[in-house]
Amino acid sequence: MTIKVSEMAPEFTLKDQEKNDIKLSDLKGKKVILSWHPLAFTSVCTDQMRSLERNYDRIQEKGDTVVIGLSIDPYPAKQKWADILCIDNVKIVSDFFPYAEVTKAYGLFNEENGASKRANVIIDEEGKVKWVKVYEASELPDVEELIENL
Repeated sequence: MTIKVSEMAPEFTLKDQEKNDIKLSDLKGKKVILSWHPLAFTSVCTDQMRSLERNYDRIQEKGDTVVIGLSIDPYPAKQKWADILCIDNVKIVSDFFPYAEVTKAYGLFNEENGASKRANVIIDEEGKVKWVKVYEASELPDVEELIENL
């Protein structure tokens, strides 16, 4: 079951493309966007992460916000993909080991294809889920809608 608005966001620690540990509880006091994409190196996923990077300054206008792109791809693939896309502000993290643990905790694992669903989750400064939207796999999330809901 997909995580619901007003629930506490499950804790996690994942490595970003710079090999830094991103621990959710360390981000208290900031808003957090968790943007799941099924698989790196695919067209809609690429557009999704580029859109977040391109709109990073607009997102920050809504308050101090950490933007995290997640998928179950292994860390080396995520690191290379972020480099190819010239992603500097968005944290690109791997939920590969233990396999999809965070994705499953948020109810966003797609059992049919063994990848995550495409979704955006906004977590407020207190660590509670403020907004959730799940998209069709082929649908590019609307960054304007995301910014509106910050």
